[in-house]
This record gives sequence, C-alpha cells and structure tokens, in this order.
Amino acid sequence: MLDTELKASIQQAYRNVVEGLSLTPRYGQRLMIAEIARTLGEIEVDNEGKRTSDRHVCVLEAGTGTGKTLAYLISALPVAKARGKRLIVSTATVALQEQVLHQDLPALASHSGLAFSYALAKGRGRYVCVARLDQALEGVEPNPTLSLFEQSLAEQGSDFTLLATDLAEAYGSGKWEGDRDNWPESIDDAHWRRLTVDHRQCTGRRCGHFGACAFFRSRRELESADVIVANHDLVLADLALGGGAILPDPAECIFVFDEGHHLPDKALSHFAHRFAVHGCLRWLRTLKSSLSDLNTGLGGQPTIARLLAGLPELVHALEPVLGDVFSLGHQLAGRERGLSDDENGHQFRFEKGQIPEALGEQAGQLVTLFATLSRTLESIADILRETLDPDKQTGLEREQAESWLPLVALLHGRSLEAHALWQSMSEQDAPNAPPCARWITLSQVAGEPEIEFSASPVSAAHTLAKHLWGRCHGAVVTSATLTALGRFERLQERAGLAGRYRYQALPSPFDYANAVLRVPALATDPSDREAHERAIVECVQSLGAKEAALVLFSSRAQLRAVERALPASFKGRVLAQDALPKRELIERHRSAVDRDEGSVIFGLASFAEGIDLPGRYLTHVVITRLPFAVPDDPVGATLAEWIESQGGNAFMRISVPDASIKLVQACGRLIRKESDSGVITLLDKRVITRRYGQALLDALPPFKREIG
Repeated sequence: MLDTELKASIQQAYRNVVEGLSLTPRYGQRLMIAEIARTLGEIEVDNEGKRTSDRHVCVLEAGTGTGKTLAYLISALPVAKARGKRLIVSTATVALQEQVLHQDLPALASHSGLAFSYALAKGRGRYVCVARLDQALEGVEPNPTLSLFEQSLAEQGSDFTLLATDLAEAYGSGKWEGDRDNWPESIDDAHWRRLTVDHRQCTGRRCGHFGACAFFRSRRELESADVIVANHDLVLADLALGGGAILPDPAECIFVFDEGHHLPDKALSHFAHRFAVHGCLRWLRTLKSSLSDLNTGLGGQPTIARLLAGLPELVHALEPVLGDVFSLGHQLAGRERGLSDDENGHQFRFEKGQIPEALGEQAGQLVTLFATLSRTLESIADILRETLDPDKQTGLEREQAESWLPLVALLHGRSLEAHALWQSMSEQDAPNAPPCARWITLSQVAGEPEIEFSASPVSAAHTLAKHLWGRCHGAVVTSATLTALGRFERLQERAGLAGRYRYQALPSPFDYANAVLRVPALATDPSDREAHERAIVECVQSLGAKEAALVLFSSRAQLRAVERALPASFKGRVLAQDALPKRELIERHRSAVDRDEGSVIFGLASFAEGIDLPGRYLTHVVITRLPFAVPDDPVGATLAEWIESQGGNAFMRISVPDASIKLVQACGRLIRKESDSGVITLLDKRVITRRYGQALLDALPPFKREIG
C-alpha cells in the first residue's frame, strides 16, 4: 500500500509542476500518476528490500497530449527514492531521450520541489578512448596488424590527424567531455573506430589513462544519480551481459520504458546472430598473418607460446569447412553459380527453421572449432590484461600487452559471434514451442560474392520475461500505441508481459470528433496496382492549393510512380522522402506553410510515427493502403508458419493486430494538440469489404466517419 506521506509527496509535486509551468491538469495524466504510484507503491519486499510480490509492472497506453513523461517522472521518482532504488527511463528514439534529459527533467527539478540528480547513460563506444587518442597523436596504431583487420582504419591522412589533435585539445582543456554525440561536428565512422574500444578491448582500471577515462567518468556520475536516462538498446545490451554491467543491477531498479511498443523488436534484434563467410575468412587471414609478430612479441610467455602454437592447425581446420559452407549455402539457396547480373541480393529461408542434415553437420564442426578458437583467444587476452595489473607478474612487459590486446580482444569478439551463430544454427528447437528462424542471404561485397547465415528467435517474450520483468524491482511500460484492436494481448505475447500485471488504456484529452476519417468512393483494392495508383494521383491532385498534407505510401516504388504521374504544375508542392533528409524536409514543409503556400509530404512507413506537425502544419493525412507488413521477413514468416502448423490463423493473430497498431499510429499524425482538426483519407477499400475491416475501424479513435 502506498503510504500517506509518499502519496502526499507525489500530489504536492504534481500541484507544484502544474502551477510552475502553467499547465492545465488533465484527467488522463492524473489517472496515469495514480496507476503508477499504486503499482509501484504496493510492491512487497523482504527485510533486505528484495521484491517478493509479482504484480510489479504496469502497462499504460497514453495517447499524445496526455503528458505522460511528467506523469511517470512525478509518480515513479518519489517511490524509487523512498525504496532506495534507481529510476531508469528508457526511450526508443534519440529525440525523446533528448526531450526527457534537456526539457522534462530540468523542468521537474525546477518546479516540483523534489530533490534528485540525473545522468545520461551511453555505451562505451560513444566515448573516446584516451589511450587510443594518445596513440593517434603519436602517429602509431595500437599494433601493426589491427589496421589490416579493419580496412577502413588504414585511411591515414591529415584529416584524421587534425581531428585527433582537436579532440585531444578540447578534452584536455575540459571543453569537451569525450562524448561523440556532443562534438559540434559529425565524426566519420572510420575515424571514430580508431578512437574508441569495446568492452573486450578496454582494460579498465589497469589502463594507464583510467583516471582520465571519459567512459568511466560518466559511469561515476551514474553511480550517484537518482534518475538514469538510457535507451532500449543499452538496457538490452546490459541484460545480455548479465545485468549490472553498464546500468545498476535490475533488482535495484525501477524501469520506465517510454515508446514501449518498440521493445519487443529491439529485443529480437539483440538476440539474433549473423555470420558472413568471406568476412570471417578475412579476419582469419589477419590472424594468420599476425602469428609471426605475435610469437615475436608475446612468445616469451610460456602459456601464450603454447596457445599460439595451436592456432595454425586450428585456422587450417576452419578454412576448408568454411569453403564447404560457402558452396553448400549457394546450393541450398538455388544459386550454385552465384547471383545473376541483375540481382542485388537473394534471401533463402529454411522452412520451419529446420536446416538440412548436411548443413547441420558442418554447423556442428564449426561450433567445436570456434569454441576452441574463442577459448584460446580469451586465454591470451586474460594474460595480457593481467600483465597490465602492477600486482601481477606474467613475464611480459606492459608495453607488449598494451600493443597486442586490442587485436586479440577484437578477434576474440568475432570468434564468439561466429560460435553463437553456428550454435543457434545447430541447436534443436524445443518441442511445442516456436522454432528459431534460420536463413541465408547472398550479396556482393566490394565486388566479391558473400553469403551470410542468420538465426533469430521469433519471439523475445521468454527472454524478456526471465531477464527483465522477472528480475527488476518494478517497471512501467507506456506508449501512445500499445493495444492492438483495442486489446493488450498482442503486446503481452511479444514482450513476455504476464496477464497478472496492471493494464490500462488512458483517456485522451483530444476531441477526435474534430477530425474526419474518409474512405472515398475512389478508394480501391491495392491488389489492382494501376487502379490504386490512379486513385492516389486523383486524391493528391484534389488537395487544396494551400493544404498541408502528408501522404503515406507502403512502397518506395509506388511513391515514385505517383510522383512521376503528377502534372508538372503540382510537383513543386511535393516534398518526397527520397529526395531530402528528414529534418530538412520537415523544415521546408513548415516554411511553405508559414508562407501560406501548399505543401505535400510524400513519406514511407517511418513517417507514420514520430512526425510532429501540429495545427496548420498538417491538416490532411492520406493513407494509401492498410499497413500490413510485407510477408518477406524471415522471422515473421517462420512464426506465421509455426502458428499455422498449430492450427492457428497467422493473418488474424499477427498481421491484423500489427496493422491495427500501425494504422492508429498513422492516423495519430493528424491530431497533436487539443485544438487540431483535419481530414484522414484512407484509399484502401479493403477496410469496408473485408471481414477484418470493421475491427480495424473500431480500434481507431472516435473520428467522424465518411464512408463512401
């Protein structure tokens, strides 16, 4: 039960913020605060503060205009501080992360009366490595063979030298904190890779530059912060490392996942594995070419000498198996002679995730070989790290260890990635559970044929349930679109959220009767491509001369076809996604509207979410077709296949609910403020001719409807 003092603190903070920022109290916002406070306040703990109850998660759909950021901060922060926990606010996009960090948290600190500190959490790869920067200034590579592995690193020249000098001066003077994102100009990826390290290459406290390290300086800020702002990728990366490696232990945290509908897809991408055969052969060649130098530099250490002695035979055993896998992969994909001249790539999926016996045998061999290689490289890296510890004696000089650790750690990481893929390929799927999706992708890389093997779970539900929801002290999942067809079941299924958690769709502050949803008589079935394109052209041409419109297409080909079909007199008003960067396109659109001129944005799926054009900047949204996913995704296709094999209907269970979410998001571009109004035109006749159409319409906000 939420105690009286804590409840009063939350209520007072809310009153202070409403008054200080001159906000209008909103029913949905107050309801959200109460629901979060109730959920988190009722978490039961033992004498050590460890959670013992299992209704510690609330899932809240809160539409645009609810004021959800302030709602979850005001309600969750006092509870977290009272319970001695850390509040982790995680977003899916940089834009929202910056809003929370630079607008909402400062506003809360200034007006709420709550005393708290906050910090931004980023991965190690976003910070400069001072040791690497020092080496760059001296004009040396970490070791002579590392640049052979990362080909782009060989791009020596004045540009990199000048950059390194500028970075070092700014960092040394305190004008820059070592964060790539805060450097005033964009930094080329190839240059940045020379100046940063991953967790395997970093030597931590053993590094001679540890006291000046930008990453560990930021970590020290996190250790004292009450609120940590992160993103979904970082949270998932931390969980993949066991939890508590980057962020605090999940058991000591209350998480808020804003833009929570992205979490399942983000999780899937983290648990997927890929392996490019020629890419692997290239880094194996680098290892072979480095063996002589490795023996010269490190062979004086007996254990390393023994480990290095086994590497030539191991690499020799790997290369022919990889050659066989390359050939077999092309055979299985039906491209024994490679890609034809008119093909950019080709994808082949294994039905039900089942690979043939021949590939399974090769996968088994590769699992064993890469496991051995990984252990060997890990053992060498461990000795090199020990060498950097002044209290340890390994028989090596510190300079030798510092020189060779980056390459060994890099190769160890690649070996682990290869082992993970082939293990996923060769594992038997659990009975009565969805299989792992497995597929092959053929492509051309730098003019050479490449084959990539991929494996991915079709659902992240079990992993999220076990490692996130099961371990955290408490959590809030929120977004403007969490329900599908008005229900939370699809999200529960994808994110591993238990039915016992709290779920609520909060009322919107908007009057959706100010908008009209039209399905005009010219709407057609998109399966008739020519008729559908004619309908889109006719609809676009009918837009008013001063109208601010967004036309959402499902394919780039159709966007271009419609653009070509428009008369020259109209094309001047069109801003196509392909032609301009997103930010510049939006700025040009706003400028045209400010000049009282018409402007029509042509956008793809990414423009159906995250575009904020309130008031007169957007008065008409045209949705060319219902947003059903293209059925060529190997993960989705494997899951659909499994559902059908179990007697289910994959279209109704997956495709229709997912289309419902995307349709709500697309319609949500129009009403961004309480005073907004306008028209949504849907040019897909299936919404009124197919049996699922009514369910899609019923899941939309209560717009006025004009069905032609």
